[in-house]
Amino acid sequence: MTTLRERKTNRKAVLRSLYGAVGHNRSEVSGSALRAELGLPDEDLSAACTYLADDGLISVDWTSHGTPAAVSLTHEGIRLMEQQEEQEGQEEERE
Repeated sequence: MTTLRERKTNRKAVLRSLYGAVGHNRSEVSGSALRAELGLPDEDLSAACTYLADDGLISVDWTSHGTPAAVSLTHEGIRLMEQQEEQEGQEEERE
């Protein structure tokens, strides 16, 4: 079983990966590509995607096995990631 910290880290990794895809004009990422990029087991990736989808940050097409087939950021997810990017930029300017 994963710890709370690991679950949060997994969710952040999924969001960052999808936001990077948006930056490269890819609106959707296959579940297998996401799994390979992040190195997460199916169970952990599915849990992260379920949580983020329930929060309205991502959209997921599921396989019949309950794993992500295709994943994309929603408008809310993009706005959240843009806000975080702006905050990180402001923090760097202060340093």
